[in-house]
Amino acid sequence: MDWVEKLRGWVLGLGASNETAFWVVECTQVLAVALLAWIANLITKRILLAAVKGFTQRTATTWDDKILNRGVFRRLSHLAPAMVIYSLAPLTLETSALVTAALKGAQIYMIVVGVLTIDAALNAFHDIYLTFPVSRRIPVFAYVQVVKLLMTIAALIVVVAIVIEKSPLLLLSGLGAATAILLLVFKDTILGLVAGIQLVAQDMVRPGDWIEMPKYGADGDVEEITLNVVKVRNFDKTVTTIPTYALISDSFKNWRGMQDSGGRRIKRAISIDVGSIHFLSDAQLEELKQVKKLRSYLEEKQREITAYNAEYGDAEASPANGRRMTNIGAFREYCSAYLKQHPKIRQDMTFLVRQLAPTAQGLPIELYVFTNDQRWPFYEGIQADIFDHLYAVLPLFGLRPFQQPSGGDLSNAAAALRPPAGAPSGGAA
Repeated sequence: MDWVEKLRGWVLGLGASNETAFWVVECTQVLAVALLAWIANLITKRILLAAVKGFTQRTATTWDDKILNRGVFRRLSHLAPAMVIYSLAPLTLETSALVTAALKGAQIYMIVVGVLTIDAALNAFHDIYLTFPVSRRIPVFAYVQVVKLLMTIAALIVVVAIVIEKSPLLLLSGLGAATAILLLVFKDTILGLVAGIQLVAQDMVRPGDWIEMPKYGADGDVEEITLNVVKVRNFDKTVTTIPTYALISDSFKNWRGMQDSGGRRIKRAISIDVGSIHFLSDAQLEELKQVKKLRSYLEEKQREITAYNAEYGDAEASPANGRRMTNIGAFREYCSAYLKQHPKIRQDMTFLVRQLAPTAQGLPIELYVFTNDQRWPFYEGIQADIFDHLYAVLPLFGLRPFQQPSGGDLSNAAAALRPPAGAPSGGAA
């Protein structure tokens, strides 16, 4: 080039040696290429990138904003100086070693920038995918990570091939001997990939599902399903990470079925003191008829029992003869009537008020119903209100809830058995 020869002649004219003139020219060429690369980077960043940013902000769509926010265009702009160096280095530099180093450096830099750009583009794609309803059912983040991993490995192979000046295919053929090591190193990744495919194919878990996995201390909402781990935000706001493949190899409970059903189960029992169960007397029966929810049932039941006893029994001789109503039966009917009129109980789902087998803690009367509000605080409030009411009406039926005697109960019993002060103590005179 003319300007190079002129520069060399000018340096030689100053009395410098040929070697000094050569290095002055080489350094000047390197600085010129670097200056052009800096100018290209400045133009790309200050003008082109600013124009793209302004254009995306003016559009009505949101997907281009997600691409911009992930830095795809910003990372892509780094290619400009590398392309300038790669294009001008053979034309401006005279030393072959320097040209080779510049070309290799530019190629490696462009590969790294390309990988980072594609990585940002994949993140933007995932952000856009999350805006669609299908993302709730089919998470793809694990597959995005697989693509990133394969892309990084491929880029690493190409970079090594550039450095050692060998074909990438030669390096790939050499990886066959290291397959066993790769399988060992990426064991969790491979297991996670297979597990992720099975989770999606069988629709076992989705982001947002409430899952329970006591083995890992997980009880909360699934936040993210990645290639290697599933992140669960527990209800105490801690985060539990579970290996993805553990959701395939171990059992866990997914509450999505409850959430999709529109109801949440109440399954709780009131333990009744067996000693308080008895037949209803006529006075008690008349008193219970004042309860609006029970009146029609008691009257109908009374007519049925009277007719039965008149034909088959001798109820006057003994209460065991014939049929009689019990306070526990009336209480079960009241529980059923109360829940059927409760505005927060689903009537179209399983509805049971049942008597379980008696235990050492009494006779359990279990409610097995579903609320129409699945939200945890409201569900607990509905459940508490129901049992508050049922415990409060137990004395109306002459029933007592079973409760283990407390220290105060034992103290009161001992005080009742203790002889009064001044009374003679028992024993021989």
